[in-house]
Amino acid sequence: MSVFDRFSLEGRVAIVTGASSGLGVTFALALAEAGADVALGARRTDLLDETRKKIEALGRRCVAVRTDVADPADCEALVAAARDRLGGTDVLVNNAGVGRVVPSHKDDPAEFTRVLQINLIGAYQMAQAFGRACIAAGHGGSIINVSSVLGMVSTDAPQAAYSASKAGLLGITRDLAMQWTLRRGIRVNALVPGLIHSDMTAAIEADEKAAASALASIPMRRLGDADELVGALLLLASDAGSYMTGSFLVVDGGWTAQ
Repeated sequence: MSVFDRFSLEGRVAIVTGASSGLGVTFALALAEAGADVALGARRTDLLDETRKKIEALGRRCVAVRTDVADPADCEALVAAARDRLGGTDVLVNNAGVGRVVPSHKDDPAEFTRVLQINLIGAYQMAQAFGRACIAAGHGGSIINVSSVLGMVSTDAPQAAYSASKAGLLGITRDLAMQWTLRRGIRVNALVPGLIHSDMTAAIEADEKAAASALASIPMRRLGDADELVGALLLLASDAGSYMTGSFLVVDGGWTAQ
């Protein structure tokens, strides 16, 4: 096996949540290009179907399932679709998420809870459904929790709910790795992007003060592009990362190195 062969996902099935736009689309296409068949989950079915067509154009099999990760039944249904219609559950990319920028003294507790329900509890519910499927099938797998450097550092933009959810996801990553890697063969890692051009960073980019502060904290003095996360994603998903579990793979232009 060559070093490049270790990055191949040929014959495997990947599940990607939040696959209707932004990073989710980039991740789904990258996994397909690496050889995986892909099960897509998101709430916006029209956009989800567009992603499905792009994957099928690459010659890969794909199923698209309307999924609200806040609903555990939806999480189970997405995993079941991957298993029953594509034949496996090998990789889970926990990407679904929402942002919220609001001063904490004005924040609505219900909205704070909604962010946690999707970003943190939803990711945990997806991991549970995926883990149960792997255990029942008697094989391992790879879970990639998409966190954020905002779970480790902060900007001038007030986003307590988002930061709390992404910090919590790092804790879940560590705990599931301890529970499942040795006994179940399921590796659990976190991909930790910095500020990447996407719908999620639009609010920060639109705020001149917050944008200037963020750029001043990044040694590369720029936001990243979604494609710059693909190498890290494939490392965690494939045999190339077979000795990685409980790890946080940071791709942030040097922000957290300071």
